[in-house]
Amino acid sequence: MAESKNKSNPAEQRLSGVNEFSINIGTVNGSGSQTANLTILRAIFKMGIPVSGKNIFPSNIQGLPTWYKIRISQAGYAGRRKQADIVVAMNPSTFTADQDDLVEGGVFLYDEEIAHPIDREDMILVPMPVKRIVREAKPHKDLRKLVANMVYVGVLANLLGIEMEPIQQALEFHFKGKASPVEFNMKIIELAYQWAEENLNLDLPYRIEPRNLTDKAILVDGNTAGALGTIYGGMHFVSWYPITPATSLPESILEYAPKLRVDPETGKHTYVIIQAEDELAAVGMVVGAGWAGLRAMTATSGPGLSLMAEYTSLAYFAEIPIVVWVVQRVGPSTGLPTRTAQGDVNSTYYLGQGDTQHILLIPGTVNECFEFGWKALDLAERYQTAVFVLSDLDLGKNQWMTEPFEYPSTPIDRGKVLWEEDLEKIVDEWGRYRDLDGDFIPYRTVPGNRHPKSAYFARGTGHDDFANYSEHPSTWEKNLNRIKNKINSSRKELPAPIISLQPGAAIGLIAFGSTNAAVREALDYLQEDGVKLDYLRLRALPPSPEALDFIREHDKVYVLDNNRDGQMHGILALEVPEKALDMVSLAHIDGLPISAEWIRGQILQEEKL
Repeated sequence: MAESKNKSNPAEQRLSGVNEFSINIGTVNGSGSQTANLTILRAIFKMGIPVSGKNIFPSNIQGLPTWYKIRISQAGYAGRRKQADIVVAMNPSTFTADQDDLVEGGVFLYDEEIAHPIDREDMILVPMPVKRIVREAKPHKDLRKLVANMVYVGVLANLLGIEMEPIQQALEFHFKGKASPVEFNMKIIELAYQWAEENLNLDLPYRIEPRNLTDKAILVDGNTAGALGTIYGGMHFVSWYPITPATSLPESILEYAPKLRVDPETGKHTYVIIQAEDELAAVGMVVGAGWAGLRAMTATSGPGLSLMAEYTSLAYFAEIPIVVWVVQRVGPSTGLPTRTAQGDVNSTYYLGQGDTQHILLIPGTVNECFEFGWKALDLAERYQTAVFVLSDLDLGKNQWMTEPFEYPSTPIDRGKVLWEEDLEKIVDEWGRYRDLDGDFIPYRTVPGNRHPKSAYFARGTGHDDFANYSEHPSTWEKNLNRIKNKINSSRKELPAPIISLQPGAAIGLIAFGSTNAAVREALDYLQEDGVKLDYLRLRALPPSPEALDFIREHDKVYVLDNNRDGQMHGILALEVPEKALDMVSLAHIDGLPISAEWIRGQILQEEKL
């Protein structure tokens, strides 16, 4: 491997200046800061500049520290940066720690009422008279805390060149056009802007300059994207129980379905959405709906997933199509409900008692969250099994820029469903679990089929091809192996991996899910370091032939996991045992999205550069 010509971090050289910097905002949860932060984010987006936001929030309702990280990147980088160029400190309890997040020579904005010491001399200090500006706006006393954060919106607008018109548009979007809150928040922003204009004379390297790079893009979170994909995929039934960070997915279905899924003739809804009493009931309802012929789904996170094991195992063995979205958070146990991880790969892939193995779709972008929303329903019915969509908090709850979603280009795939006329045409005797076509997938019937041969007994116990109860050893082995072969046969039909090659690279990197943004950025830095890496982003399990060939064709392959034990690394090592020693696990979990700097540092250390 070539020696690096420059041992310093390329990130430090490239990511400061016009339309290329990051902001870290430290506030108190429940103080209305999310409105202020999203206003900045959307205003920059409306000025035509790629931007992303990450909300690092506590699991209580209010009172604990919360941070919002805004990444402005004309180059399109959307991963978390370890440090920020601009820090806004509004929380006394994190005031000292927030200073550590700032790069050397960065800008430190803070509420002047915070009396804690400032320990660094390499920062540009901007004390803001928050109380005075809010008092001048004369808000109702109950609103003072909720609108105080709009002060830093106005100051940042002045310092960075964020225009007032897109700020106004962002507020109108947030408040759904309600004039009163828009006008009052704009009043505080304008007062803060004017204060900065009159009192600050700073020549900063960080500026926002309008571009046209977002004209054909949207800002959206992965849970909303997944909800829309599910709706457009023809879902009939959704049951769910609230759990962070998955709740907003069914809530988004509940928001959009009444607008998008109404029979034009009758005016009636063409779906059912039920909030269940717990996760057991939620998945139980989905299994029942899937058996009845409905395209059914639920959404949960790690703790809820563990409760769904028995019903999922029933769906696997009775061959009932269901879809489960798993929006991962940090475990074990309750863990960190509002932090992100990829720690449920193993538990999802093998969920259930006995020999089980499931189809997993793993989106790495919000656009794929939409796409996999409808594809999961198709695949569940095609293979008559449980299909999981494995997302995480970072992808599901944060705002990402993406191209507009594309309406599904293929007809809905209901799989092998037999109706009366179909049963009449079958020459060989039909059995619910009989493989007539040699593809390991049996035919099924659903309630409503009036043919005398359509009825069968759905069993989670041992059964033969005709759904008769059986404990015969050869029957059990034959049936279980057929189901395994059915799942394995899906490899070529699942979303193929995305592969990026560099000429002359002998080393590969495999990642999956939301780490994609950080990997893309890290690859640019590593190329400057003289490290060439081919990159494969895995999008499904079981892994495709292309993914296994990628491992075989490289001298060394790094596998990146946002978990402690390198769970994906372990799964791939089992798939290609002869290459297990050539696969290096890069596993890391601290509750935050993995950064490009961390990836770069680990690979340089492994390559001894």
